Amino acid sequence: MPLNRLPTLCGLAAITMLALMAGPALAYTGPGLGLGAIGTALGVVLALVLMLISIVWYPFKRLLRRMRADKAAPPAAEE
Repeated sequence: MPLNRLPTLCGLAAITMLALMAGPALAYTGPGLGLGAIGTALGVVLALVLMLISIVWYPFKRLLRRMRADKAAPPAAEE
């Protein structure tokens, strides 16, 4: 085995041993934390959806206004 891989393997073995020896956290997260996490996740998803809608809607809205203005404009008088 090359000596340059030895520190990597030792580090990996140490991390694995520490992860296997970890005990339970015995932590309680109340219903408020769960509802807050759900609310945050929904907020992020809705913000992304609104961003995508605005990227599509505003150029489309501008195009509709331009088409209506062209249709409503009187034809140029020729002399």
